[in-house]
Amino acid sequence: MVNSPLGPAETAVLRVLVDRVGRVTGRHDLNHLVGFDGSERRCDAALVLVRRVLGEGAVVTVRRRGWMLRKESLGAACTLLDSLS
Repeated sequence: MVNSPLGPAETAVLRVLVDRVGRVTGRHDLNHLVGFDGSERRCDAALVLVRRVLGEGAVVTVRRRGWMLRKESLGAACTLLDSLS
């Protein structure tokens, strides 16, 4: 396994965003899909690192709705996930 800049929580968030590429995922749904313990801000913290690794603009914030992985960033996200396997 490659030494990754992403921990398990960030990797789980990225997997959800990849599975839902182009669709907005709200905080409640993201927390549920990732299996976070209900912490309102845990996914926010994970997204900060995912954004750092993928680059600015890869994950879009849709105000008052959630986050979305841009379709143009799917390749980079999949490459990163593949490197973690």
